Amino acid sequence: MLQLTKPIAFIDIEATGSNPATDRIVEIAIIKYLVDGTRNVKRKLLNPEMPIPQQVIDIHGITDEMVKDAPTFKQAAQEIKQFLTGCDISCYNAYRLDMPLLVEEFIRAGVEFDMKNRKLVDVQKIFHQMEQRTLSAAYKFYCNKTIENAHSAEADAAATAEILEAQVQRYPQLGNNLESILKVIGEDQIIDFARRFVYDDKGVEIFNFGKHKGRAVADVLKAEPQYYDWMMRGEFPMNTKQKLTEIYTRSMLKKQ
Repeated sequence: MLQLTKPIAFIDIEATGSNPATDRIVEIAIIKYLVDGTRNVKRKLLNPEMPIPQQVIDIHGITDEMVKDAPTFKQAAQEIKQFLTGCDISCYNAYRLDMPLLVEEFIRAGVEFDMKNRKLVDVQKIFHQMEQRTLSAAYKFYCNKTIENAHSAEADAAATAEILEAQVQRYPQLGNNLESILKVIGEDQIIDFARRFVYDDKGVEIFNFGKHKGRAVADVLKAEPQYYDWMMRGEFPMNTKQKLTEIYTRSMLKKQ
């Protein structure tokens, strides 16, 4: 069994699309495991205040009609934040959509949501490191079950929780707590959740995209301050812009 020293929240999100800068959450499910093994569930449909594209509806089945009377994320933000208070977090493929979009929605709502002092375990990272498969295949492989109602946020979050429990039992080298798991799979050092910036092997923030990929962010901003303006005007996630501004401000202070 997974041994917890603090609660862990398994999160899955369905959205209008996959761009954290422009898309919105339409459903969030959080399954919270307490240290004593108690399980609490929170699932909410959310009004994205924008049309849901038909190709996305075809995937998760959530229509404009289903969410028209639902609260917006801003209206539900404090409730969601409170439910996550004191929790470590686990997702499946955390950096693709769930965490970047969740953090972005909190920023848009004007609600501070800090990842400091939280551990983040990406169940997909364990799976890919150990077996190299997809979510449905992972559920079949580890739990010998088929996900009923796949692409329902609650069903996917529940499957994620079961997979992590099964992984702990299957791979003794993982140990049975988050600290030991992260020692095996590695703990990502996060700058921005869209991963436009990453750390190099010396701990320096570098660009992870575009013409400056691999170059130190501070060096580029000093040489081309207009690049900062271009990014701030562009369709980048607000979380990315926040981190860019922090780096820019820090580099300007060093010049003084």
